[in-house]
Amino acid sequence: MNVTVTKSENYTLVSVEGRVDSTNAGEFEKSMLDVVAEGGNKIILDCSELNYISSTGLRIFLIVQKKMMANNGHFCLCGLQAGIKEIFDISGFSSIFKMFPDKESAI
Repeated sequence: MNVTVTKSENYTLVSVEGRVDSTNAGEFEKSMLDVVAEGGNKIILDCSELNYISSTGLRIFLIVQKKMMANNGHFCLCGLQAGIKEIFDISGFSSIFKMFPDKESAI
């Protein structure tokens, strides 16, 4: 897994590459919570290079969403591959998150 954070004036773009599962969930959670703690009120999570997510990874997405909502912030996802999107649909997470086909749409 690789996480890249790019900040702009209006939003923070976080790109995740590879797998988010129990072996690296702690690292991913720390990366995401650091971004939230830095006070950005709009976070876009680019999932175009995310090829696997476990229930542990889904839990982290949910934690970030709740923290952003508590701070009147916005958290959205973009670029979900078909298999990842299906996991979000089956788990009911598609109704919890704003999702966009690509970064440009999310911005």
